[in-house]
Amino acid sequence: MAQDYTGYTKILLSYDIIPETQESYFQFMLGEMVPAVQRLGLGMAEAWHTAVGNYPLRLVVFVGESEEAVEQVLASPEWDDYETRLQHYVTNYTRRVVPFRDRFQF
Repeated sequence: MAQDYTGYTKILLSYDIIPETQESYFQFMLGEMVPAVQRLGLGMAEAWHTAVGNYPLRLVVFVGESEEAVEQVLASPEWDDYETRLQHYVTNYTRRVVPFRDRFQF
C-alpha cells in the first residue's frame, strides 16, 4: 500500500559545489547539516547529481509532514545557521518550497 503524502511539503536546494571545497562540503553535509535538519523534524528524501546539461550540479530534497512544519524549520536559527554555512561551499544557491509530489521536482 502506498503512503499518503497529502499535505507533505518539500524543500528543494539546488546549487553548484565550489570545486576546491568539495571535500569540506561533503564532510559538512553528511556530518552536520543532514543530521541537524533531521533533528529539526525533516527527512532527507533525495540527492541528485547532474552529470550532463546546463543545470545546477546538485539538488538536495528535504521533506516535512506539513507546510507548517517546513516553515517552522525554515524560521529557526538552526536552519539559518546551516543554510549560511552551506553557502560557503557552493555557488548558484537556490531554495524552493513546494507541495510534495511523488516524482522528481526541480
